[in-house]
Amino acid sequence: MQDRAFPPSALKAFLLTSYLPCFLGAWLRALLKAWPGLLLALSGLFLSACSDAEAPVAAEAQQQPIALRPEALRPGLLQEAAARVAQQPGAGRNAVWMLADGYAALAARLLLVQQAQRSLDLQYYIWHDDIAGALLFDALRQAADRGVQVRLLLDDNNTAGMDELLAALDAHPRIEVRLFNANEHRRWRWLGYITDFTRMNRRMHNKSLTADGLASIVGGRNVGDAYFGLGDQTLFADLDVLALGPVAGDVSADFERYWRSAPVRPAGSLLAAAQPGVLEVLAVRAQALSRTPQARRYIEALSAQGSAGSLLNGRPPDAWSSLQLVSDDPAKGLGPVPAASLLTHELAQGQQPPKRSLHLISPYFVPGEKGMQWFAELRRQGVQVLVLTNALAATDVAVVHSGYAKYRHELLAMGVQLWELKPDASAPSIVSAFGAEGSSSASLHAKTFLADCDRLFVGSFNLDPRSASLNTEMGVTLAAPDLAQTVCAHLQAQLPLHAYQLKLATDGQMEWWEEQAQARKVWTEEPHSSAWQRAMLRLLAWLPVEWLL
Repeated sequence: MQDRAFPPSALKAFLLTSYLPCFLGAWLRALLKAWPGLLLALSGLFLSACSDAEAPVAAEAQQQPIALRPEALRPGLLQEAAARVAQQPGAGRNAVWMLADGYAALAARLLLVQQAQRSLDLQYYIWHDDIAGALLFDALRQAADRGVQVRLLLDDNNTAGMDELLAALDAHPRIEVRLFNANEHRRWRWLGYITDFTRMNRRMHNKSLTADGLASIVGGRNVGDAYFGLGDQTLFADLDVLALGPVAGDVSADFERYWRSAPVRPAGSLLAAAQPGVLEVLAVRAQALSRTPQARRYIEALSAQGSAGSLLNGRPPDAWSSLQLVSDDPAKGLGPVPAASLLTHELAQGQQPPKRSLHLISPYFVPGEKGMQWFAELRRQGVQVLVLTNALAATDVAVVHSGYAKYRHELLAMGVQLWELKPDASAPSIVSAFGAEGSSSASLHAKTFLADCDRLFVGSFNLDPRSASLNTEMGVTLAAPDLAQTVCAHLQAQLPLHAYQLKLATDGQMEWWEEQAQARKVWTEEPHSSAWQRAMLRLLAWLPVEWLL
């Protein structure tokens, strides 16, 4: 379940059977020189352990809306909340709730879908057809049945096996589905990467949901069980923002820009017509999935937390803040675009540079030459820089770790604080101070930056070459000093409990310090890694593929 734009599983299988015997030979080195992107898929076979589990499906169905308590379903709740926000003093202020807990993040999405009266715009990189995906798909169907106009924009990199369902949704008179950088080869999808690699390597990594142009959810989560804590697999520690106010209009306008952009195609122009009854089967399946043990745990947790409807009707916002939406030009999906049209430029122009501190949370962290120059300049100015990323044992894309690993020594030498999340960390607690539940197995997925502990960025952007140059990205910046200070303080308190701190020993070798109950444990190799994994990382670090990471 990788949140990266790497070739799909069909290509991985093809590479495994065809090229593995020669991986260390000169023939494969020549192939890698010609097709460096194939290395990314191959490395996942050795170093990534993520998989999707099929959820059990019952036969019977119920008809009531799924997974929200009745008070969250009262019509007009969203419109009433928007009216209250509009009456607040100060122009341009938004009510902001931070969504760190996976259950709350799913409930908030269901809440907006079930409260929408006019329109729903959804834009996602990954949408799995699992419990969470099926619940949201069926909620969209129900919204369309009651007259809401639904537009769904998906990156086509992760839609394998979903063509019939997407075609059925698209056939609904009030649902339209479009695909970003669509693969022309619907059955043998790996052929698209062979014949059109330059385009297929560029993906839409954006994540947003907007209801009636009044409220938006923007952040790092895709749609899938692992992002919401529904499955038994590794939980991604992630963060979203639910914003009610003027920024929702900005997100709507940005969605419109993508919806009508050159890399986007209507699903109907690509997909075969769906068989009759697919949406009826979806409704039955969604109701059955809502009674699985995973869904029952979710519903029980929501009951303990209080209704999701309290986000709009009673629970005070975590902050009142002006928000700035930043996003890439969708033309980036076809090739390089002017620097002025990039998210990185908008961030640099719209925000004051940090003067005291910079906290970066990035699951995939490959600073590159420009990033290293930036960090060096910040350190010369006396800015304290802290980076939290995944340890090798926690990452879901270990090839990216090889790109990061070669910069660690130099970063530590210049005084950058490096922390790596443990694989058994209490996942959401490391990125939030908002009462999130943890998981016994965690991988960092949040993309959050804090400047001087008074300005905050939440979005889809990783600090790596792929986000900077290949994928389209989006996020929001918040001018909310109290909120940012709370997050900073919480992060500092949680890091020693849930992450390894990297240090340089007196002999110049790297160490991983782990604070345990009785004493500090010092690792001299990547914690909880095998000799084979470490050898593979060293091999990958020699190869010229950083631009793909």
